[in-house]
Amino acid sequence: MAYASLATGVLLAAGYGSRFDPAGHHNKLLARMPDGGIVAHEAAHRLLLVVSHVIAVVRPGSEALAHMLNEAGCDVVFSADAERGMGASLAAGIDASADSEGWIVALADMPRIAVSTVEAVARTLDGGASIVVPFYQGQRGHPVGFSPEHYDVLRELDGDTGARALLAAHPVTRLDLDDPGILRDVDTPEDLRGM
Repeated sequence: MAYASLATGVLLAAGYGSRFDPAGHHNKLLARMPDGGIVAHEAAHRLLLVVSHVIAVVRPGSEALAHMLNEAGCDVVFSADAERGMGASLAAGIDASADSEGWIVALADMPRIAVSTVEAVARTLDGGASIVVPFYQGQRGHPVGFSPEHYDVLRELDGDTGARALLAAHPVTRLDLDDPGILRDVDTPEDLRGM
């Protein structure tokens, strides 16, 4: 670990991935990439290289995913409200880490975010920024850093909009980075080929 952040990582892994497999038989987060790595494991690994404590939020019934993320070094939280969307899952992760010095929120279907990007977000957050957002070629990406002052709002999130309203309502520290991985997620089986 080159830089050890004081923040807690929150890895959102409770989605249904219906575009990846409409029948619901294959969890995209357990899919293998061309290099053999598993999507969610790689996302967790990159986060854990910068923050020592990562909470992975999964939905009930995802025991194989939960086990894999636990083996990767995450503390796993099952969100009974996961079907309500990303906001509810994020709230579950925040609620499980109330005493944190801040949060770095990442998505488990984004396995190619550069470790240097996670570190840049963490250093900026640890340096006193309120909200930290990475950008690549003008587009906002992940992970996003939140300071403790946003705890109450974050833990009340619900639905599928995540923290968009929070980002719109508060000053954001923008990091322009040369990392296309902050925008690349796995939505379809074809997306795996580009990973």
